[in-house]
Amino acid sequence: MRVVFMGTPDFSVPTLMEIVGQGHEVVAVYSQPPRPAGRGMEERKSPVHQAAEKLGLPVFTPSSLKSEEEQEKFRALDVDVAVVVAYGLLLPKAILDAPRDGCLNLHGSKLPRWRGAAPIQRAIMAGDAETAVQVMRMDVGLDTGDVCMSETIAIGQAMTAQDLHDHMMVLGADLMGRALAALSREALGSKPQLEDGVTYAKKIDKTESRIDFSKPAAEVHNIIRGLSPFPGAWVEMTIRGKPLRVKLLRSELVDGTGAPGTLLDGAMTVACGDGAVRLIELQRAGKGAMKADVFQRGADLKVGEVIA
Repeated sequence: MRVVFMGTPDFSVPTLMEIVGQGHEVVAVYSQPPRPAGRGMEERKSPVHQAAEKLGLPVFTPSSLKSEEEQEKFRALDVDVAVVVAYGLLLPKAILDAPRDGCLNLHGSKLPRWRGAAPIQRAIMAGDAETAVQVMRMDVGLDTGDVCMSETIAIGQAMTAQDLHDHMMVLGADLMGRALAALSREALGSKPQLEDGVTYAKKIDKTESRIDFSKPAAEVHNIIRGLSPFPGAWVEMTIRGKPLRVKLLRSELVDGTGAPGTLLDGAMTVACGDGAVRLIELQRAGKGAMKADVFQRGADLKVGEVIA
């Protein structure tokens, strides 16, 4: 099939590779424009942009698709289908209508639950036991299109957003490959989403990332793993006399009682409003991630200290 691929981050790359590997003709790749990044703030091409160039594919990086000029350029590609995976730009109706077989989107939730920008993080933060990766026919609504294919994913108690992201991007690439194979045979069906159970996965706000140990331990644990590694749940600790921000990357639920935020033992167990969490992996500003025992040796925190 003649395909235009639209994606930006690492999450999108395996799907692009799968489509190329299946022998489809990728006539163009759309990705967000290069952004300043790194210490030198030099402009850096997106992971999809870099992967497409290695494959010898033409890459377009418009900042918007709203202009008639960009829409005409898109229509002129004359494609069967557009595959969209975490592209990050709004697709106007003129773009959605241009491919002969429409636009297929890979979405990381069990629609209609968690429509929107941050479905992976929100599912974990809410304590969901399962989620899904789905291929959806796009329409003008926010993740409201008919669902073509779906694979359910169990969310383990220790799974972080990064863990789920990595699993989902591999499974999603395979799912989109199967969807395109079915589409090429004119055998790709779809079903409307249920009207009940709609929730929205709004973009993560920085104000959500500071941990409040007065909340129940299960909620604290879910926020830690749901925001790991980015933007990262954090607390302030006094380490050798200096107040420092520390990211909490992994934790587990354990028994324990005490005033919220109190360090209960030398194994980095912290009391919550109900129960306790044991911190497993932490990261100080400017340092790499480290296991709790290594962190504790360097921080020399005392039992009974309060972390906020």
